[in-house]
Amino acid sequence: MRRLFPLTAPSVPAPDSENTVVGALDPTDREWTLDELADAYAYPAADAPERAGRAGWLRANMVSSLDGAAHHEGRSQPLSSAADMRIFGVLRGLADAVVVGAETVRQEGYRPARAREAFAARRAAAGQGPAPAIAVVSAGLGLDFTLPLFTDPLVPTLVLTGADAPPDRVAQARAAGAEVLFAGAGRGVDPARVTGVLAERGHTRLLTEGGPKLLGQFAAAGVLDELCLSLAPVVAVGEAPRIMNGPAVAVPERFVPASVLEEAGFLFTRYRRA
Repeated sequence: MRRLFPLTAPSVPAPDSENTVVGALDPTDREWTLDELADAYAYPAADAPERAGRAGWLRANMVSSLDGAAHHEGRSQPLSSAADMRIFGVLRGLADAVVVGAETVRQEGYRPARAREAFAARRAAAGQGPAPAIAVVSAGLGLDFTLPLFTDPLVPTLVLTGADAPPDRVAQARAAGAEVLFAGAGRGVDPARVTGVLAERGHTRLLTEGGPKLLGQFAAAGVLDELCLSLAPVVAVGEAPRIMNGPAVAVPERFVPASVLEEAGFLFTRYRRA
């Protein structure tokens, strides 16, 4: 893996001197450690200027083919790579909660997030639990509550729904061990309320893994702070949606590049809200 943006000039030994001077740019291609990746993808501090007025920081992680497909035959795995999965694991290792749509839970066969020794000390220092909570967004709660995601998580799975969600399904979710949170006045979830509801539970470092409909709703509501987009060097064709599929915005919102990494032809980009 090598950094394409931003490039920094490392300190290198000066000729005939033990002192160091700023030398040439060094986009070295090597495997990054998990600690290096974690530092590169660290969340902004709570008092950082970009966090002002925000209940939490909502980061999205998505993968796309060169022709804009968000998945192939319903799953994102065919577009992924070993480096993409390392970054996927790091982003989860840094998050308080992973926000995901019900359809993605069904399509991808979601399981509970697991604790990883590589992130144990970092999470403890940040006051986090051993693993992020999975927060499932669902209006009708058409979920299989017998799955391990609900019955056997390391930390309780959260279900985000509306105040008018079917009472019998709410009861089933709670009976399975899930914590049901209401983030909407009607049947569905108001995307603008999600970060605030989760922040009330102490979850301010948020990661969403889609799907495209949920991510589009977050973007249209103006609550998406950061997009980590892996661009796969493949062409998928077909009828797969884009990484965002939601209501149109009156004026496109501007994001600015924060970093670009590359490995084996994959580009790992990170953009922040301008």
